Amino acid sequence: MSDSALVPVLSSEEIAEIEAEISHLPDRESAAIDALMIIQRHRGWVSDESLRAAAELLQMSSAELDSIATFYNLIFRQPVGRHVVMVCDSVSCYVMDGDELAREVQARLGIEFGQTSPDGRFTLLPIVCLGACDRAPAIMIDSDLHGPVDQNDLETLFAEYK
Repeated sequence: MSDSALVPVLSSEEIAEIEAEISHLPDRESAAIDALMIIQRHRGWVSDESLRAAAELLQMSSAELDSIATFYNLIFRQPVGRHVVMVCDSVSCYVMDGDELAREVQARLGIEFGQTSPDGRFTLLPIVCLGACDRAPAIMIDSDLHGPVDQNDLETLFAEYK
């Protein structure tokens, strides 16, 4: 398949949104993270095919764009559940019993870090820092920050996400 055939992998809406971001930046490559986030917002994750198409659109190599995608832990390069639960494992959260919270989250969801629940509802990931030290221990579900979270809050919290 030629590189020029890869762009149709992206929807016209995705291309328009990426082009809109590019128009505000000094060069096409500067929109790399924005392009990846646009694709992820539409698809839930960034496949190899969509990454190659975005790289072509941004006039950069797939390897360059993949190195950016794999550096940022909020870009998902594998399919994820309907909701992504990120448990902060920073020092502040650890000091506030974040390790116990992490064990309880795993027990309640029935999965370990890096796994998706069998029903496809939740994917559980550790995250180095949520930047919410004043709310430790903290977790983020999708883009919703929660904290401080007590183990007793988890059942009610997870019930909010169908």
